[in-house]
Amino acid sequence: QVLLVESGGGFNQAGGSLRLSCAASGSIISINNMGWYRQAPGKQRESVATITATGTTNYADSVKGRFTISRDDAKNTVFLQMTSLKPEDTAVYYCSANVRSWLGIRDYWGEGTQVTVSS
Repeated sequence: QVLLVESGGGFNQAGGSLRLSCAASGSIISINNMGWYRQAPGKQRESVATITATGTTNYADSVKGRFTISRDDAKNTVFLQMTSLKPEDTAVYYCSANVRSWLGIRDYWGEGTQVTVSS
C-alpha cells in the first residue's frame, strides 16, 4: 500500500505565497510522474502542474510564471511553490503520483489540502 500526505495549505492574502508538500510512503519501488491538481467549489478537478521522473515540468496556463513544481526523489516528495496568489487559486489541492510498488504500477492520490486566498 502507498500513502500520499499533503501539507502546507492554509489561508493567505492575494499576492502572498504558500508552499505545498506531498510525501509518499509505503511499499514504493519507484515513482514516475508526480503532480498537483485542484478542485474549486462547483468546478471539476483540474491539473495545476506535473513533473516527470526526469524533471520535465508542465503547468496550467493560469499558474505559469507563478507556481513552481519540484520533487525530492530521496524523500519521495513533491512540492508546489505558489507565489503571487490570486483569489481564483482558492481550491482543495491534491497531489498524485504514478507509483511502481510490489502491487504493480498505479496512480495514487492524497486526501487534499485547502488553500484559501482572500482579495
